[in-house]
Amino acid sequence: MDNKEAIIQATIKLIEENGEHLEEITVRDICKNAGVGLGLVNYHFGSKDKLIEACVERIINGIVERFQNIREEIEGLSSFEKLEYLGNMTLDFLFEHAAVSRISVLTDMQSPKECDNTYRTYAAYLSLVSACRPDWDTATVRRKTFCLITIMQQTFLRHETISKMLNIDLSQKDNRSAFHTQILHDILEV
Repeated sequence: MDNKEAIIQATIKLIEENGEHLEEITVRDICKNAGVGLGLVNYHFGSKDKLIEACVERIINGIVERFQNIREEIEGLSSFEKLEYLGNMTLDFLFEHAAVSRISVLTDMQSPKECDNTYRTYAAYLSLVSACRPDWDTATVRRKTFCLITIMQQTFLRHETISKMLNIDLSQKDNRSAFHTQILHDILEV
């Protein structure tokens, strides 16, 4: 393993160990765990923040890939049930891994890329929305899928404000699930 990959692996391990306390991860800790010199983080990534963003993207990419496999495991469900199940799984991940998820979503919003995590999530949901509403044209499916992904991100990022506004505690899994199901009904018009 080269130095850059060793730094990434060490950082991912520290992210997983520190959970919500990413600010406690130091370049010194990263380099010590990677077995590399202190200057290599800046050399390869420019800063600790850029390194963490790269690691978060890799973590989320792994989740999106697992998402594809899970879609195959739930073949017996209706299209709506699949969308509901995977949406709840996505929201649960966002809330259970808040620090990593916040970095991922905000990075995608601040510096959108063609294949960033938001786009990959959108692409993964596109066929499910289409399967739920085969009567919609391609433009409508794309627009409604974009709305769904945007609402999920906002539900996560602004859950405290939305909870107060709608009088529902979105930090609670059951409430979040019910909210998500209602949003699906609203978007899909079913």
